[in-house]
Amino acid sequence: MATITSLGIGSGLDVNSIVTQLVALERRPIAQLQTAKSDLSSQLSAFGRIQSALDSLRSAARTLTNASTWSATTATSSDTTALTASSSSTSSPGAYAVNVAWLATLQLNATSALPSASETVGEGTLHIQLGTWADDLSGFTPKDGSAQVDITIGPGEATLAGIRDKINATAAAGVRASIVNDASGARLVLQSKETGAANGFRILTTDPDGVGDDDAGISRLAYDPESATVVSSRSQAARNASLTVNGLPVESASNTLGNVVDGLTLKLLKPTAGAVDVAVSRDNDSMKKSVQAFVSAYNDVVNLVRDQTKFVESSKTAGPLQGDRAAITILNQLRSALGIESSASATFGRASQIGLDVQKDGTIKLAGSKLDDALADVGELQKFFATSTDTATTNGLGDRMRRLLDGLLSTDGTVSSRQDGLRKLISNNDKRQAQLEDRVLATEKRLRAQYQALDLNMSRLNGLQGYVSQQITNWNRSTG
Repeated sequence: MATITSLGIGSGLDVNSIVTQLVALERRPIAQLQTAKSDLSSQLSAFGRIQSALDSLRSAARTLTNASTWSATTATSSDTTALTASSSSTSSPGAYAVNVAWLATLQLNATSALPSASETVGEGTLHIQLGTWADDLSGFTPKDGSAQVDITIGPGEATLAGIRDKINATAAAGVRASIVNDASGARLVLQSKETGAANGFRILTTDPDGVGDDDAGISRLAYDPESATVVSSRSQAARNASLTVNGLPVESASNTLGNVVDGLTLKLLKPTAGAVDVAVSRDNDSMKKSVQAFVSAYNDVVNLVRDQTKFVESSKTAGPLQGDRAAITILNQLRSALGIESSASATFGRASQIGLDVQKDGTIKLAGSKLDDALADVGELQKFFATSTDTATTNGLGDRMRRLLDGLLSTDGTVSSRQDGLRKLISNNDKRQAQLEDRVLATEKRLRAQYQALDLNMSRLNGLQGYVSQQITNWNRSTG
């Protein structure tokens, strides 16, 4: 008899449906594990978000412990069209009168005009050196640390455009080239890359025609008044900026003067007709923003943990961390650190005294007027946040928070430990699912083998029944 390949043909039973339902029952534990894994993954994701929020809070707390936060200054200029000012935490509050006689400039040279930028000038070598020209151009002092740069202009490079490109490709030359077109034609213009008297330049040439001081060939770029070789014209001299600060003369190669007074930077824009007043004052707004950033980061953590651990009675829905002891402990520790009364400052003992008012939901509401009053005594306010000792009750609030968060976020801290525990549970869940999948496959294989054997036996019995019935019928006919 042929092997039955479709279950149920011999027996008449819907064997495939029976096996499918039995296998589905076997798979129920796997579905439960999948649901459990989804819950675990949601918890792990929630702790990832909490970790990020705690790290942001730690950064905000660390800012409040930095001395530079409480020494921040701001600088203002009475004429921002003439000069602007900026300061740093190293600046001391003060007032400065600044008079700008002239700005630092570049040296500018131009050749005589040619019909176009594609006009051939000539081959040869340019010898360029940076340095300082005497006021009457009688002498040239090479710039310290610089050396003469030789630029060879070869075949195919001898046009105005080609010479421009060759000069600009030579970074060490200290000059840049451009072409200016006017009614007279095209001129090659050379300028120092940097301002300042020491960034002037001279140009000598080696011209194949043997003449290095005529307005022909490569020598039309020559400029060296010291040797009476002046072919290109200088339209602007390189010089230092000249100014006075509170009557003291100051000279600068750049129009941006860094640290002209401790931590004060001036950017010169034009000469002044009189004194421009520059004021450096304590930057209370910057300090206030640092406190506001801490409040915002703290509230973000509180709101996030509350949302992840909440249970909504009306809808019977819960956050992924509802009842999670680690999450609740984190929230309690933060509240405790915030609520400690400290002797770090002789003036401010509690957070509420500087405007950090704790609300019923655990968040902080910043009372701006209280903080403004506290900023009037910035030294004590700094102590309230930044004092660092070995005792919690003498530590500043920022320092207490930073230490707490360092512990929570350390490799063996509460957050990492809880995440590691969740990852282990997810890994075990995956292993158990794999084991059950193997068992389900084995069960399905066994059931199909059993029902195939049943189907085969039922088919044989059905065949035997038909044979017996036929014999009885034939016997009845013969005896009738």
